[in-house]
Amino acid sequence: MSVETNQGRSNGHSMTGSLLKVLVCPPRNGGWDRPEKSVAWQELGFHHAPEFSAAQTQHDKLCGLLKEARAEVMCLLPGDSLTLDAVYTHDSSLPTDHGVILMNPGKKNRVPESQAHAKFYVHSGMSIRGEIRTPATTEAGDMVWLDSQTLLIGHGYRTNHAGILQMRELLAPHGIDVLTAPLPYGPGPSACLHLMSLMSMLDERTMLVDLPWLAVATVELLKGRGLRLIEIDYAERDSLACNVLSLGDQRLIALEENAGTNRRMREAGFDVRTFPGSELCMNGSGGPTCLTRPLLRA
Repeated sequence: MSVETNQGRSNGHSMTGSLLKVLVCPPRNGGWDRPEKSVAWQELGFHHAPEFSAAQTQHDKLCGLLKEARAEVMCLLPGDSLTLDAVYTHDSSLPTDHGVILMNPGKKNRVPESQAHAKFYVHSGMSIRGEIRTPATTEAGDMVWLDSQTLLIGHGYRTNHAGILQMRELLAPHGIDVLTAPLPYGPGPSACLHLMSLMSMLDERTMLVDLPWLAVATVELLKGRGLRLIEIDYAERDSLACNVLSLGDQRLIALEENAGTNRRMREAGFDVRTFPGSELCMNGSGGPTCLTRPLLRA
């Protein structure tokens, strides 16, 4: 399960430190402009056939915000094995201070993404700590660092019990505590419901949450750690209001469609920068955190 390569350090244990380097996959690289790929939109769970031009424009605006924040933006190369979902780069790998862990996605069309990520990391000189193997499944959208030594993993349709056990085995030698958060049934097994669909770390002490959809045990865990919980505007649940990327230093990237939730975060003292996500995000159910794989934070 462990595959050690190269010697590059990646700092993946903070979700709120200053973002220095990030991996993205533009719609063009994910084949959104290729009819033989876009025709599969329905079976992949998209709401409608992708509109490439609009999606690419929205992705460009996201990348502009990342560059304005002085993050180095790196792109996953296109590949025949990638599907439309590849734009949501967060899910297929998890960088840690001890090397990258390659996921084994629960959504089967996404399994090849992990090897595309592996090629990127090896080319970039980053070490690979290990990979999750069948029958285990994991997606990094189910993983939230509560602090540098505590990883909370959602147990649902995308990340199973065996996957959590393999993650614990890989991280235990480094003194990292892996905790489990049960996920609700929600829209069902075909939908994309990750732990990070229900919570986003805004800074080390503040979390944006979709409180009614979190298990009681998870809410008590968060409160027991002294976290301040900001609830989303529940009228904005379907427009991915809970999916917010921290840039560090109280700066956030959110979707402009979620005005009510964005106002709550601003009132809590955060600098909220926005971009439109009607086509890029809502269509495939992936917001700012889904679209970005942070590689290095300060």
